[in-house]
Amino acid sequence: MLVDTHCHLDVEEFDRDREAAIARARDAGVAHQIVPAIEAATWPRLREVCAMDSGLHAAYGLHPLMLERHREEHLDALREWIERERPVAIGECGLDYYVEGLDREAQMRVFVRHLELAREYALPLVVHARRAVEETILAIRRVGGVRGVVHSFSGSPEQARQLWDLGFVIGLGGPVTYPRANRLRRLAATMPLDFLVLETDAPDQPDADHRGERNEPARLPHVARAIAALRGCDPAEVAAATSANACRLFGLPAARTDA
Repeated sequence: MLVDTHCHLDVEEFDRDREAAIARARDAGVAHQIVPAIEAATWPRLREVCAMDSGLHAAYGLHPLMLERHREEHLDALREWIERERPVAIGECGLDYYVEGLDREAQMRVFVRHLELAREYALPLVVHARRAVEETILAIRRVGGVRGVVHSFSGSPEQARQLWDLGFVIGLGGPVTYPRANRLRRLAATMPLDFLVLETDAPDQPDADHRGERNEPARLPHVARAIAALRGCDPAEVAAATSANACRLFGLPAARTDA
């Protein structure tokens, strides 16, 4: 069994073959997928998509790259959605200091509100931290009492250790399959499996064998095999450990009952 801890299956890139993509993922052994939101306008559609299959699990939040579309009332609505829908996580949320022109103070205000909601409702967070891992760690420390995953991790080994100490795991996906991703591959080869989860970030970040193509959750085994090769172990070991970590973090059943 594999768990894709980050897949945007609700976006329009999957409109033409969403059911087939779900079936391909199931055939590839991907029993669960976490589907994080990006903006308030897409929450109803995300809910509908996750209702298609018992292995799809919604997370609701406001992505930093969509900052200009977020409003104060969306944060108020997020609380209502959490209380009514009981998602497995809050997110995707976080900080993006890579894209120029995004108000960093506004990003931080929105992120802190997500952290506070996660603490209040005892839910894990799905965190985006691009060129902002250190700032993300500081915000998590300031709020305290939260847990989650920093997806598509690109920080240093020391930052990874700080996140583990704070109750977070890190998500690795397609980028780890690229031979030139030296720092990321060294981390994947040496880090404790207890703090690792797998992801595709589909439709983005395909693995090296599918460069330039639309990514999808059925490709998660490529990530597991790449990490296993770096560690010199059986892919089944990586699959078992990362799936157990994901199920524990998100409160998922250990196996699909309808598979």
